This record gives sequence, C-alpha cells and structure tokens, in this order.
Amino acid sequence: MGRRVVRRRPGGPRVLLSRLFVAVFPSEEAREHLRGHLPSRVARRPEKWHVTLAFLGEVPDEDTDRVRDALSTVPPPSPMTLRLAGSGRFGPVIWTGLRGDVEALEAFREEIRVALEGAGFPIDERPFRGHLTISYRYDRSITTLLADYAGPLWPVSDLSLIRSAGGEYVTVWERPLPR
Repeated sequence: MGRRVVRRRPGGPRVLLSRLFVAVFPSEEAREHLRGHLPSRVARRPEKWHVTLAFLGEVPDEDTDRVRDALSTVPPPSPMTLRLAGSGRFGPVIWTGLRGDVEALEAFREEIRVALEGAGFPIDERPFRGHLTISYRYDRSITTLLADYAGPLWPVSDLSLIRSAGGEYVTVWERPLPR
C-alpha cells in the first residue's frame, strides 16, 4: 500500500496521516474511450482517472470518520450525466474537461465544500473547474490531440473518499448517487 506519513505532535504521540480526496470516477467505458485516444505513454492506469471534488491533503487517520460523517450529511444530487471533452492545461498539467450536467456537479461540489468546512476541514475556495488530469508533464501534442475530443456520456454513480498512499488509491468510503 505504500508508506504512510507519520508526524509527531509537539510533546505528544506520533500521528498517522492519510492523504485524502473526494472524487467521482468516470465509467469504465468513458475511461477506455479516452485511453483509446491517447498515446500509450500517457494512458497508463486509467482506473485511477477521476474528477476531484475536494482535496483535503494530509489528514490524521483519527479524523477520517469525521470526514465521512461530514460527507454523509451532503444531500444527494439529482442524477447527473457527464462526458469527458476537450483539453487544457494548468501550468504543466494536462487535463480533459467536462460537458453535460456540469452546473449540477458544481452545485454538488459546493455542498461538499460547505459540509467539510463546517466539520473543520477547509478546502480550496477557488472556483471549481471540473476536469480529469491526464498528465503532470505538458506536451502540446496531447492538448492538440484532445482539443476536439468528446467521449461517451456516463452517469455519475458514486461519491468516493479516497486515500492516496505511495501512488495507490484506496477507497475508504463510498456512497451511491441517484442515477
């Protein structure tokens, strides 16, 4: 599973930390479709491709239940259907964007942000821009290749709390969403 981060609290015991994020995952069909449009050097591990709704960073393991409890209070959204489409970049990061029920996803993300903040887990308040990261190394040929990309529609079926450790993802909580 990878190495876990350990911190020592001043004058206290060591604390295990988890790197946590909240996400939705495209359907397997959507991921495979995108994978088929990318060079193999970029399309590795599509099972990890996701849309991050909230990045919490390093959270003490003892607080994971509080994160789950906060997420459990978020009202379920109306059914949402998305598609991966287009491309862009944030510095060296290459991404594909979202089309479909993006406004509903943005509203759901805001509900998540408010719930987490209310539980003492503030997340980035910058405007949400839903995307799926393709690569952390900019390559103009990839953004050009995906400029007109439009994948198949997929229903947003689950909300997931993910622990990232050593490059691996472990689902620590998942909630089915209306379809």
